[in-house]
Amino acid sequence: MDFSAYQQQALKTDQVPAKNGDGIVVPLLGLVGEAGSLLTEYKKHLRDKDAHKLFKDCVAEELGDLLWYVANVASKFDLDLTEIAQSNLNKCRDRWGRRDLAQTDGENTAYLFDNDFPEYERFPRKIEINITEETEDNSVKVRAFINGKQIGNYLTDNSYSSDGYRFHDVFHLSYVAVLGWSPVIRSSLKLKRKSNPRTDEVEDGGRAVAIEEGISALAFSYAKDHGFLEGISEIDEQLLKIIKNMTLDLEVSMCSLGDWEKAICMGYEVWRQIEKNRGGIVVIDMDASFIGYQAK
Repeated sequence: MDFSAYQQQALKTDQVPAKNGDGIVVPLLGLVGEAGSLLTEYKKHLRDKDAHKLFKDCVAEELGDLLWYVANVASKFDLDLTEIAQSNLNKCRDRWGRRDLAQTDGENTAYLFDNDFPEYERFPRKIEINITEETEDNSVKVRAFINGKQIGNYLTDNSYSSDGYRFHDVFHLSYVAVLGWSPVIRSSLKLKRKSNPRTDEVEDGGRAVAIEEGISALAFSYAKDHGFLEGISEIDEQLLKIIKNMTLDLEVSMCSLGDWEKAICMGYEVWRQIEKNRGGIVVIDMDASFIGYQAK
């Protein structure tokens, strides 16, 4: 039986069919009551253990009652239970699903948005970036090098206090590694996709760069309040949703909240090492959706 069929059958046994007043309050109270009954059965199970022979049967009955009330509330608000169930699965996949955990039959699971572009406009699939720190003119500056050639400009904290944001290129590099995306790094490496003017303008242009820098700063503010994510593997869902909304019109929008969570957490794992050692080597393997740290 599918959810829609169940919903229609359950509605036939509704004793308070009104779509207002008690017709709404009764099933809502029923949800709370049945959840309490389910907890009561589990309390008995904790107390009586195997002596509670009917535990599974009782749990199944309580879950069935909960399902009835869920279906009834959906009906009272003219909602389809099948659509609700599918929407919830989509939400769960977006939040907890990661591309690297998907069933892909051995196929490459990396995000490679530039795969159909000329090689000179693609991110190198494997990259080593040497990040160094030096003091110049009473200012601590960070530079990044690939094969001995500096990429981008030197960076400082741009802050009254020293908080390590001068190493924030690591975050952009983690977006490359996990999400296959970073207008900032693409610009630094001179890999803008100019063979397609529209892609160059929208995906690799100034607005996309500003969005990415905004995401980096937003995540840094959050991380600063959470021990720079040391020992943390889950990011606040509201933050992830804000990031997702900021990128809705860009190619990276196909990445899930779980993908963003992985990119941020892996990025900070490397950033903490870089910040602690005042530099080091960042290793990227896009095919493996990996970013790591190597000491010099």
